[in-house]
Amino acid sequence: MDNKYDLIVIGGGPAGITLAKRLGNKMKMAIIRPEEYSMIYCAMPYVIENLIDIHKCFKTDTLVTGSGAELIRDTVTNVDFSTSTIHLKESGQITFDKLVIASGANPFIPPVEGYQLEGVMGFKTQRDLEKVMSYVENGLKKAIVIGAGAIGIELAQALRHKGLDVSLVDMASQLLPNLVGGEFAQYAVEELIRNGIHLVLNSRVERLKGKDFVNEVHLDNGEIIYLNEYAPCIGNNNVTIKGLVIFATGVVPELSFINNSVLETDKQGIVVNAQMETNIPNVYAVGDCTQFKSQITGKTSPGKLATNAVPMATVLAKHLSGKPASYRGFINGASTKIYNYYIGGTGLTAKNSVDEGFEVVKGHSQLTTQFPIMPGKKELRVKLLADKNTARIIGGQILSGEPVTALIDLISFVIQKESTVYDLIDLSYSAQPYQSFYPAGNAIVMAAEQIVNQLEIN
Repeated sequence: MDNKYDLIVIGGGPAGITLAKRLGNKMKMAIIRPEEYSMIYCAMPYVIENLIDIHKCFKTDTLVTGSGAELIRDTVTNVDFSTSTIHLKESGQITFDKLVIASGANPFIPPVEGYQLEGVMGFKTQRDLEKVMSYVENGLKKAIVIGAGAIGIELAQALRHKGLDVSLVDMASQLLPNLVGGEFAQYAVEELIRNGIHLVLNSRVERLKGKDFVNEVHLDNGEIIYLNEYAPCIGNNNVTIKGLVIFATGVVPELSFINNSVLETDKQGIVVNAQMETNIPNVYAVGDCTQFKSQITGKTSPGKLATNAVPMATVLAKHLSGKPASYRGFINGASTKIYNYYIGGTGLTAKNSVDEGFEVVKGHSQLTTQFPIMPGKKELRVKLLADKNTARIIGGQILSGEPVTALIDLISFVIQKESTVYDLIDLSYSAQPYQSFYPAGNAIVMAAEQIVNQLEIN
């Protein structure tokens, strides 16, 4: 390890790896990563479910070192911006000409009474995954998952697959409130209940009770979920519990090594501009540790997704290479799988659209994923949202018996390009018996046509 670098990146996740691939052979560059491995975090529930081995979630270090960048396995304890110096826990000090902070985020566990009891945890890291797996393998019988977003639902399914009694709690009135509307969420509700998961919606955790470990979960609706009736379970850490309470309620930026107020931060992270520049010259930030805006509203928006971190890092790599590049903002396309259904959404939901002041027009379509005469056909439902005043597409949701990410990406691209429903009805599409509905219809086009009909009537 040298003492001075042209570029140092704090963080070895998707953003850090992207920067290494694009810049590692162009300058003297180092990636600082405290974790043993860079991990595919969104696959963690499927490790618990035994669909994949944990080692398949570990990214190879050659993604960094093979690019020409140096990988430093250490923890940053402080950054002195005035001297361009990074203090490391084990390796002393190193200096930089340019710094990128890509330190990611940590699970958010609300500081309710009892949140520090044994058996209460988040779910974001390799250590979290290994802890859950050790309890499950040693006979854990009960788990309460707090948060009914994609990760919470996927984790609940995985634990239920392992034979646990699982409760899924959320303060919202529906599942996936930031992804889809109530009609698609209801399909998810029915699937989860059919498979034995207990749903508790419209309820917030008020306090957690127990002596050595959590025994009771008290909700603000007066309900108490008891863990006493379950047999004790000892994890590989030799800690005894009777049930796990796992918070999947979002994340907060990891900025514990920022020990002064020189760097401008806000509630959601480090404030950056469209070139990923901070308020300090030659200091940049990308990914989950940053605060940025929605492309649709222009307002500060949550966007802590790996699929946002990578394009942010791509823009920064171009900028540092002297090429013009700007990040326009979050679209937030995402998807999940809930037993037999694939569900995805992008842009704004109808509720969020109204909250942001849009007058929304909705279009729906319902077709099949293959020609209706084919034996393997599954249902396909599409919902599009447009701004009545501009006819611009501002959101879309899909529910199907087959994967939906390709269609979600198409709608995201439409939103990125600020296309209207009139653009979308001219979409040139393909058809094939095993892969689409008949040539006479396309689900995206049909939903757009429904919106056009409403606009022209009004």
